Amino acid sequence: MGFIGDILKRNKEIEWMFDLDMLEDMSQRAYLKRMALDTCIQFLGRAIAQSDFQVRDGTKNLKNTLYYKLNVRPNTDMSSTTFWEKVIYKLVYDGECLIILSDTDDFLIADSFTRDEYAVYDDVFKEVIVKDYEFKRPFPMSDVMYLEYGNTKLSRFLDGLFDDYGEILGRMIDAQLRNYQLRGIVNIEQSGAYNDEKQAKLQTYIQKLFRVFSKSSVAIVPQVSGFNYEELGATRATTTQSIDELTKLKKSVTDDVAKILGIPPALIHGEMADLSNNTKAFKKFCERFFTKKIQDEMNAKFFSEKEYLDGKCVRIITPVDIFENAEAIDKIISSGSFTRNDVRDEMGHDRSNNPELDKHVITKNYETVDKGGENE
Repeated sequence: MGFIGDILKRNKEIEWMFDLDMLEDMSQRAYLKRMALDTCIQFLGRAIAQSDFQVRDGTKNLKNTLYYKLNVRPNTDMSSTTFWEKVIYKLVYDGECLIILSDTDDFLIADSFTRDEYAVYDDVFKEVIVKDYEFKRPFPMSDVMYLEYGNTKLSRFLDGLFDDYGEILGRMIDAQLRNYQLRGIVNIEQSGAYNDEKQAKLQTYIQKLFRVFSKSSVAIVPQVSGFNYEELGATRATTTQSIDELTKLKKSVTDDVAKILGIPPALIHGEMADLSNNTKAFKKFCERFFTKKIQDEMNAKFFSEKEYLDGKCVRIITPVDIFENAEAIDKIISSGSFTRNDVRDEMGHDRSNNPELDKHVITKNYETVDKGGENE
C-alpha cells in the first residue's frame, strides 16, 4: 500500500477501519452509449417504414405477391413496418444490411454473415444466420438485397464520442445522486485491541443497521454502548449538480448524431418551431437518400435490364398530405405544366382512366410577350 499504508500504521484504529466495506466504485452507465444513436435511427426507421412500396409496370401500379411482401408481410414473423424499421437500424448502426429470400419466398434479415469478394464474379455470402438458424448454402450477390451505408464520419465519431462523453455522463449522474443521498457517521469508542472476530461482528452490525435505514420507512434499532450513529442528511453536499446540465449534455450528443445523419435536431426533440421547413429538410437530405438506396437495390435485383427499361420497377412513395399541398397542386395544373394524371402519379395515386385528366389545362391568364416597354 506504500505511503498510505505507512500513515495507517500510525493509528491502529484507522488501519482496521480502512478494511470496512464503506467505499463504492463508480457505476458504469453502459446504456447511455446507445441512447443518442438509437433515438435518431428509430426516428428515421419510423419515417421510412410508413412509405408505400409500389410495383410498377409503366404507368400501372401492380398489386401482386411482391407488392404484398413489401407492404404487408415480408415474412411470417414480421409486419412490413417492423421489417423496414429493422432494416434501417441495421443499415445505419452496422453500416450494412443483408436481406435474403428463403425457400418459402420470405424476405429475411440476416443477423450475421461472412462475405467473399471477387473482382469479376458475384460476391458470395456464406454462414448466413437468421435468429438461431444458419443457412448451409451460399448466397450470391445477384440473389440477395445487400445495402451499405458508408458514412465513415459517423463511424469515427461514434467510436470516440462515448469514450469522451460516457465517463462525463456517468460522473454527472453519480454527482446528482449524491446530492440527494442521506449521509451518516458512526462514532465508536475504542476499548482494547480489535481482532478479526471483533471487526467481523462490527462490520455485520453496521451492514444490518444501514440495511434497516435504507429499506424501512420506520426504522428502530437498539442503542449499543460506545456506538453512536449520527445522520448528516443531504445538506452536507457542498455542490448542487443541476439536472438541466445533464439534460443539455445528452441533448447535445443526440444533436451531433442527428446532424451527421441529416436529421434536423428539432424534429428529434419534438420542437414545433419551424416544423414545416425542418420536415422538408429531413425529407430532402435524409429520408430521400435512404429510400433511393433501397429502391435502386430492389430494381437491380427484382428486374432485368430490359424489364427495367420497359418500365417495370419498384418505386418508394413517402406519404404526402394532399390537403397541405393543395395550393401547390393547383398551380402546377393551372399553369399547364403537368396534367392532372401526372400529379396523381407523382403523389403515388393510380392514374385515372378518364381521358380528360391527361389533357393539359391552363386556367391562369398566361400569354406570350414578344415586346414590352415601348411607347406606341
